[in-house]
Amino acid sequence: MDTCMLRNIIERYEAASFTINRMMDAAISDCLPDNLTPDQGAILRFVQERGTCTSSELADQFKVSRSSVTAIINRLADKGLVMRKTDDQDRRVTYLSLTAAGKQVFEVIQARIEQVLSKYLNQFTSDEAQTFITVYEKLAAILLEEERRQQS
Repeated sequence: MDTCMLRNIIERYEAASFTINRMMDAAISDCLPDNLTPDQGAILRFVQERGTCTSSELADQFKVSRSSVTAIINRLADKGLVMRKTDDQDRRVTYLSLTAAGKQVFEVIQARIEQVLSKYLNQFTSDEAQTFITVYEKLAAILLEEERRQQS
């Protein structure tokens, strides 16, 4: 790809990315119950997908300090959405999982997000939607591979 074309694609990507992130973040924030922040919603999603995880895994995944994760987990635990369980073999390790209430809140959030995203994705043809997600997933895989290389 020549330099001029690459520069044009980068500019288009930046413009589209800015608009999409700004508007989708706002739309998804609107899907959250009033007492949850977007960060708390993202943590609920991650814990739900994993089943159990540690604060260290969350800090690594979200690229934030362990103290930031601890503050979010404390708030979620205070709301009865997350529970902690100490490892029987190593008392220094604490596993996090969703409570029944946390799973219910996650399901409500997920249904609301699907409703919002469906409104936009249904404007694509099936082929466009498949192409879009395939290319988007490829970009995600490239970014993850680059992150793995940098950590090695």
